[in-house]
Parts: sequence; C-alpha cells; structure tokens
Amino acid sequence: MQAISALRTPVATRTELRRVLVVLCLTEITSWGVLFYAFPVLLHDITTSTGWAATALTAAFSAGQLLAAVVGIPVGRYLDRHGPRTAMTAGSLLAIPALVVVATAQNLVWFFAGWMLVGVSMGAVLYPPAFAALTRWHGPDRVRALTVLTLAAGLASTVFAPLTAVLAAQFGWRGTYLVLALVLAVVTVPGHWFGLGLPWPPRPAAEPEHAHLGAPAKVARSPVFIALAVSLAITGFASFAVVVTLVPLMTERGISTDTAAIALGLGGAGQVASRIGYGAFAARTSVRTRTVVIVLAIAATTALLGVLSTTVALIGAAILAGMARGVFTLLQATAITDRWGPAHYGHLTALLSAPLTITMALAPFAATALADALHGYATAFLLLGALAAAAAALAAATIPKHPATTPNS
Repeated sequence: MQAISALRTPVATRTELRRVLVVLCLTEITSWGVLFYAFPVLLHDITTSTGWAATALTAAFSAGQLLAAVVGIPVGRYLDRHGPRTAMTAGSLLAIPALVVVATAQNLVWFFAGWMLVGVSMGAVLYPPAFAALTRWHGPDRVRALTVLTLAAGLASTVFAPLTAVLAAQFGWRGTYLVLALVLAVVTVPGHWFGLGLPWPPRPAAEPEHAHLGAPAKVARSPVFIALAVSLAITGFASFAVVVTLVPLMTERGISTDTAAIALGLGGAGQVASRIGYGAFAARTSVRTRTVVIVLAIAATTALLGVLSTTVALIGAAILAGMARGVFTLLQATAITDRWGPAHYGHLTALLSAPLTITMALAPFAATALADALHGYATAFLLLGALAAAAAALAAATIPKHPATTPNS
C-alpha cells in the first residue's frame, strides 16, 4: 500500500522545494525574532514601566518555553501524519492574540497568561516542526536544507534585536509588541498557509537497518534514546547558560559591558559560520564521532571561558563557543534520522527536544543561582564544562545496535 500511495503522490520539483526552504527561512527568522529574541531586549523597559520584578518576568518567559516543549510532542505526531501547513499556520495565528495579551497585560497574571499562549504557539512554529517539514520533503538532501535553515534562522537576533530596540524607543514596550505581532501576522500566517501547501509525502519506508524498530514508542523507551535525550539536554543547558551569563562573566573579569556585548555578538556570528561546514563534517564522520566531538567542543569552550581572564582570550573563546553551539543545533536536527531513520521523525524529534527545551528554559535561573552559590561566574563555567564533558561520555552510548552493522555505527 505504501508503494501505491507513493505513486499517487506528486513528487515536488526542485523549484517547489527551494520555495518551501525560502518560506521556512523567512518564517523562522520572524518567529524566533518576535517570540524569543524581542523579550531580552524589552525586559529592562518592561521592568521599569511596570515595576514588576525581572525574575517574575523571566519566569513567565521560561514558563512559555516549558509549555512549548510539552505542546511540541502532539504537534510532532500530527506533523508525521499530516504535514506542517495546518499546524504551523495555527501556531502563527495563535501568536497574534497571545502577543496582544502580553502587550496589554495590566498585571502579572495576565502577563503569565499571555506567555503561556505564546508557548503553545512556539511549540508549533519554531525549529522542531520546521525540521520535520524539511526532513520529509527534502529526503536525502535534508542535511543541506537543514543547514540553510539554521544559517538563516541564526540571523534572527541580528535582525530583530536592533529592530526591537528602535521600536521600543519610539513606541514603548507595549507598542513594540503590538507592532511585532503585526509583523508576525504579515510574514508567517500567509507564509505557512500558502508556502507549505506541497503534498505531504507518504511516511518513508524504514531502511533495512531500521525495519525492526516498529512503533516510535519502542524507540522512545529504549535506553539509547533516553541516553541521547539526557546527553543533549545537559549539553543544551550548558550551552545556553553560556549565552545568558557570558556578559556577567566578562564584567566580573573587569571587562566593560560594551566589550562583553561585542563578544556575545561575535559568538553569534561564529554560531552561524560553523554551520556552513556541517554537511562536509557529517559526511566524513560517523554518528558517534561527530556527536562526541561536538559535545566535547561545548564542554571545552565552556571550561575555557571559566579559565581565561584577558579580553582578547575571552573574545576568542566566545567565538569558539558560538561555533560549537551552532553545529550543536544541526546535531540535534539530524539526531533522529542518523539513528532511527526519517519514518517517525516529527514524533521522535519532539520527544527528544522536550527535555532539551526544558533545560534551556531553566538555564537563566539555574546558571545565575549556580554562580551565586559558587561565588563567581568563572567557577560556575568550570562546573558547566564538567557537566558537558559528562554528557559527551554519555553521548558515546547513544548509538543503537542494529541487526546489521552500518557504516555510521
């Protein structure tokens, strides 16, 4: 029956596939920029304007991300069966009133409620659904498509952080969120509805080495999958903690905030640049090797930031940390297909991404608390590096044993 279904499903042309990729690049830049990167830019203005504590505001933002992790699981299951068009369009539509609630909230209860709605939207429009779409549509060429997408989406902060700052100076934080909601509506709603209308290919048949797996629940309960989820979650925690505490670390070393911000921006540039070479790196390494190497790179660069003290050295380490963080995103995007094939990609990637999203949401609080407990950010970075090193050791055990030996084992 699968063969008959495949014959009846029109094969997308290269032009159509390129159009889908361009659409997702535009919608991911916009979604990440509006739903994620605008908040840290506006945080100070919100605190000053409302008198609400920054910790409470950040808690609302993190709560939205936690809900996104939960929502992503049924969204992933839906995507495997029906494709991304309806789910991603619905997520974009929901984001508009959600941002209006955030912008007009007169108390913390409504502010939290708005961010919970934003979290539901995030679960339907950010990376995992886009990864699932490209993985199914682009098939064997998925690594190139995923690389292009993450290169483009890596520019979200570059575009929307300064745009948000300019809007805030003109309209205040409430007006800025209303303008950004309009931008989101204009770009992502028609983009997802009209740009993702290609026929959804039938679920690909399991490759010979994956044929024994059966239902995705069997994979999700396996020790290898659990080890992979834990390893990526710990690594994501360490990596994101570096992002949110790099500036405090450098100012603790006596470096100006402006210079620290430049270092953070250069790390973002390194994050984008490193993704260019991921395809060649993946083609020349086994799954085990590249997983361990990338996680070890995050461990090493995190610890290095805790050891170094001069401005030039810290900037160099920040760039290296950004490069490691950049390829880690692609490692996550390809983790399922590398091990279990594309047949249940959406469902399994959502399950794999959930603990990672949770730890990244908790990272701002946990990293700051860790620095307070250890009396300094430098010591906290050394501990984060040690945690990532433990994750690298665990990553070596995340390769499933197939009945037949494969070249990627």
